[in-house]
Amino acid sequence: MDDERAKLLAKFIAPLRVAPGSKVKLARDFDPGYKASFLKKKEGATILQAGVDVLAEYQARLAAQDTWGMVVCLQAMDAGGKDGTIRHVMSGVNPQGVQVHGFKVPSAEELDHDYLWRYAQRLPRRGQIGIFNRSHYEEVLVVRVHPELLDRQRLPEQAKGKGVWARRYTEINDWEHFLADNGFKVVKLFLNLSKEEQRCRFLKRVDLPEKNWKFSAADARERKYWDDYQAAFSDMLTHTSTEWAPWYVIPADHKWFARICVSAVLAHTLMDIDPRYPKVDAAKQRDLAETKALLEAEAPKGAAADPFAAELAAGAKQGEGSKESKQARKQRKEMAKVRARVAKA
Repeated sequence: MDDERAKLLAKFIAPLRVAPGSKVKLARDFDPGYKASFLKKKEGATILQAGVDVLAEYQARLAAQDTWGMVVCLQAMDAGGKDGTIRHVMSGVNPQGVQVHGFKVPSAEELDHDYLWRYAQRLPRRGQIGIFNRSHYEEVLVVRVHPELLDRQRLPEQAKGKGVWARRYTEINDWEHFLADNGFKVVKLFLNLSKEEQRCRFLKRVDLPEKNWKFSAADARERKYWDDYQAAFSDMLTHTSTEWAPWYVIPADHKWFARICVSAVLAHTLMDIDPRYPKVDAAKQRDLAETKALLEAEAPKGAAADPFAAELAAGAKQGEGSKESKQARKQRKEMAKVRARVAKA
């Protein structure tokens, strides 16, 4: 693991992590408008790109190693920024290595199974990152706020009685423990949006023609259950943030900062896994050497036998500094400043 980057990320995301066993009250413990004092919005794009670069690097290793997988659960109130977060944070990752699943109202087939069945059907394979845009936590959030939805799940009476939510917390924790034990990291992100910021985002969807399609009157009506949702989220965070699958509460009022936080959590998780490119055995190395010799022998007259090797040698001779792009140089300098401020924070 890159110790310097890992320590930086760990310090950055520490205030966002819900300590397992702690009792959470959202309004008291997490500020939706929080943004780190050592970060400035004008640096946001550069820092986010650095996080995207780390994600791309480690996701390639994850796919090559084909041992671990990662499940990312995104929860938020309506207009919390889930879609935009996925689009920006995962922009540099190989799309073949990432699957995004959105969970809407369950189908008749899904209701004929247990409540975790449809989520289990969409788990990623080893080497992949699976993103749940809304997740199995809907079963202790929207179903809790709207108990009539529990009746649609065709449960026997004893499964709907007293203690149903406590039982579901235990079942979900056990399921995630099972996944973690089998090599699938579960990363849980709650985009914590304030009621006022949600109101402003809804109005933006009404006022801008290009955003009208995103507006839903049903979402706006759901605001009357705001306090019920806050209580359900608080209870969920209290009972399901575990050592093997902790929750991170992402302050979501400032989109640029929320995206940096999400990229930091995902990057830190991948660095903690520390996937490696597989080492080839002696037989494979012989095959590579023979193939290299055959390809070099086919080089046209006057051409380098191995243009890529020649390019690498030229780069090493000239020095990497002289070949560094303006954008890379700017990113490196900005990140050095941020590292220094984080170290002092």
